[in-house]
Amino acid sequence: MFLHRKKKYIISSGSLSLIAWQRLKRNRIAVVSMVFILFNILIALLGYLITPDSSPYANTQLPEIAAEKPGFRVKLLLLTKNETTEPVSWYHRMASGVKNPYTTVPVYNYKFTGDELEAEEYTGMQPNDGRLLRFKLADIAYPLMASVNPVMDKDSMVHFVTASGEQQSVGIAELRQTIIEDHIVQKRYLLGTDRFGRDMLSQLMIGTRVSLSVGFISVFISLLIGILLGSMAGFFRGWVDNVIMWFINVVWSIPTLLLVIAITFALGKGFWQIFIAVGLTMWVEVARVIRGQILGIREKEFVEAGRALGYRSPRIIFRHILPNVMGPVIVVSAANFASAILIEAGLSFLGIGVQPPMPSWGTMIRDHYAYIILDGAYLALIPGFAIMMMVLAFMLIGNGLRDALDVKYIEKA
Repeated sequence: MFLHRKKKYIISSGSLSLIAWQRLKRNRIAVVSMVFILFNILIALLGYLITPDSSPYANTQLPEIAAEKPGFRVKLLLLTKNETTEPVSWYHRMASGVKNPYTTVPVYNYKFTGDELEAEEYTGMQPNDGRLLRFKLADIAYPLMASVNPVMDKDSMVHFVTASGEQQSVGIAELRQTIIEDHIVQKRYLLGTDRFGRDMLSQLMIGTRVSLSVGFISVFISLLIGILLGSMAGFFRGWVDNVIMWFINVVWSIPTLLLVIAITFALGKGFWQIFIAVGLTMWVEVARVIRGQILGIREKEFVEAGRALGYRSPRIIFRHILPNVMGPVIVVSAANFASAILIEAGLSFLGIGVQPPMPSWGTMIRDHYAYIILDGAYLALIPGFAIMMMVLAFMLIGNGLRDALDVKYIEKA
């Protein structure tokens, strides 16, 4: 055991990791950043299970309520579509969303007249002065066969045929109660709506999935390439080092954004293409760090012992050297994660990133940057603030990891 600042640590086989973890926990800013990142990861994983709009890409568009301010409330009339819907699993809903079984109509007011519902369309003006819309009660509550119209008899019973061919009869009072309870809802948009009438909160939450996915996969690609090339250059040296360093310097000399744009044009626009393009431009820093670290420890005694025991070079590199140099790589990866989020947002803003209708924070800014000079600046500021907070969190956690993994601290302890 040893004492440091009156705190006791137990030396074990993983003592260096324990010291780093204990020191990271004392960095409150890094811990808050970690909690923020984990919270966003949870949002990205749950996806459509927790979004207010669970349709694919959160793309329910209601032009009547476009660009409404945060906290906006409106009555929505849910008209059942005349088609049968197949049940989906919770996993499918979480990953891809579910097709909306309703046609949504914003209404200002409504009343029942016989077997119909008369609604005034919402306009957002004062007075509202919207169109009067009429719907059959059965058509609102049930998916009907298009060729057969509902009929009401003298006993106030409505007879109709569903889309599946089933004949049903329901009383007027029961139909009205069903519509009031299940088909007329008061919805509140916490972050308002965008210029297409989509829920801003849902778009922002699904955009989190895009940004984090680009970060994780592009960093994984950069680690895969960077560790391989950097370890080969640092361990073998000689002509291998010269060739790899020449290639690294060539890639390093090209501006990152221009290189990403060039790769994107070569691979095409899309979700997966962004992962590959960003990952193929971020490996250089990882390779340089790995090479420098291996050059510093390749002549250490434990490496010489591995050679004396007849271990092959790949085993010495991956099982004995790399575990001792991963600290700086983790710090670089945190910074690369933040850079990947910025690059993806920039590409989406330019229109060569993820393509509509898939929501992305960069796409949201592109669609609404003109509102900055109008009274709807929040439409661009909200996704911009999300990008800023995510990048800041990764930079802060990277700084925290740098301090926690500081070799001088561990040696002093």
